[in-house]
Amino acid sequence: MGIYLNPGNKGFQRAVRSEIYVDKTGLIAFTNKCLNTEQQNICVSRPRRFGKSMALNMLAAYYSRGCESAELFRGLKIESDKSFLEHLNRYDVICLNMQQFLIRARDQEVTAYVERAVIEELREAYGDLFPERISILSEALERIYVRTQKEFIFLIDEWDCVMRERRESETLQKQYLDFLRDLLKDQPYVALAYMTGILPVKKYGEHSALNMFREYSMTDQRALEEYTGFTEEEVRTLCEQYEMNFAEMSSWYDGYRFKKFRHVYNPKSVVEAMICQDFSNYWTSTEVYDALKIYIDMDFDGLRTDVVQMLGGGHVRVNTHSFRNDMHTFETKDDVLTLLIHLGYLAYDAGKKEALIPNKEVMEEFENAMSVSGWSRVMCVLKDSEKLLADTLCKDADSVADGLDRAHSQVASILTYNDENSLGCAIGLAYYSARKDYQLIRELPAGKGFADIVFLPLPHTDKPALVVELKYDKTADSALMQIRDRRYTQALEGYSGKILLVGINYDRDEKNKPHSCVIESVEK
Repeated sequence: MGIYLNPGNKGFQRAVRSEIYVDKTGLIAFTNKCLNTEQQNICVSRPRRFGKSMALNMLAAYYSRGCESAELFRGLKIESDKSFLEHLNRYDVICLNMQQFLIRARDQEVTAYVERAVIEELREAYGDLFPERISILSEALERIYVRTQKEFIFLIDEWDCVMRERRESETLQKQYLDFLRDLLKDQPYVALAYMTGILPVKKYGEHSALNMFREYSMTDQRALEEYTGFTEEEVRTLCEQYEMNFAEMSSWYDGYRFKKFRHVYNPKSVVEAMICQDFSNYWTSTEVYDALKIYIDMDFDGLRTDVVQMLGGGHVRVNTHSFRNDMHTFETKDDVLTLLIHLGYLAYDAGKKEALIPNKEVMEEFENAMSVSGWSRVMCVLKDSEKLLADTLCKDADSVADGLDRAHSQVASILTYNDENSLGCAIGLAYYSARKDYQLIRELPAGKGFADIVFLPLPHTDKPALVVELKYDKTADSALMQIRDRRYTQALEGYSGKILLVGINYDRDEKNKPHSCVIESVEK
């Protein structure tokens, strides 16, 4: 076993022996199907701390020649797959962490450093099969293949770090892309290439010719949705095992949405919450909020409106196809939103082509970033939201209306009331602090329609549920009547206790006091 050639199974051993290990070995069955096919080049992009390196360690343990990994996979999902024994420890694996190479190369050429390091190990195993003069990695591998017919599997971690951390050096980027293209494209010695990073591979100007890769990104994970994070079933099982409340776990870490798996959880945060027995900001604490602040402060038309809508629980339409897949070329607000999706700060509903803030943990990161920037009016609304909730729970309808008037005056320059949907985003923002004790649900199917906003209390609180209906240029009484007539309280399945029915109307012609409110209490 070597550092880069057949690195062994120790990395995966650590994962399996950890206090919490969630079995994702089904990914191996997928890569086995891709071996020596037109789909053998795979690029998986996900946010940091979403299990990318663990997956590579797992693949290295499974494929690396010279390892004895059968016992390590005992009882895991892949063991029962028909392809398990066929490919177990049958390949030479070349495993590259480009982040390490970038750090160690310093002033040297990164690609030359990679080639020199890997060729040194190849000489130990196959030195008699290629001449001493060869310094190009692809050439050495070609010679080995011609003489032995042995195929290699390439596992490349942090593939995009050159693009992210040397964004100003187009020469280095071109050289690096040329190196990967020569190493992997149409080479007979390649049985599988599996790369991971934060960004997808395409659209780096004219040097986007890594087009042999099939991409699995946060805008479309395709068949790899199940392996992107923890699924709802996996989190439920962990919550039972660690006696943690599932509803609260969901409000903190759920929210990444794909076509099949509509509830994907942040794995880093779930594991830390289980071990620490506490809900907190575990994923976002691994990076300062300055990174988020830079992007949400960009002055693209409509970007601030979109951020405010999402803070209010709304979704915004986004075109992800114009993004150039780098961290500095932005032409529209959609480019910024798409980058935030790839970084994990936004979730993406591929079916609806909409972006949203996924959960409480990420929402607090937005709040932190905005608190030190030019978002003072929005921050005033957030600070006033605790009083608004208290007035609502006291059924002080006049004070609620006054509070909504003040909130509207603060964000009117950013968020314009055009219809009940934009009004709903503004109301969600005005009730921002409620998310400490409530799960906010927009457009919840209920009775004979959809309740505009439902605040479902989390288990740790004894607060009543809230069902909010919004009207635009009508009356608050008509909003309350709709809640009753359409039986929206039926949406609160499994909930018993007090429910506050809140009817809110916005009258655009009323300049002094545009909001009106009525509140009624019922039992379920």
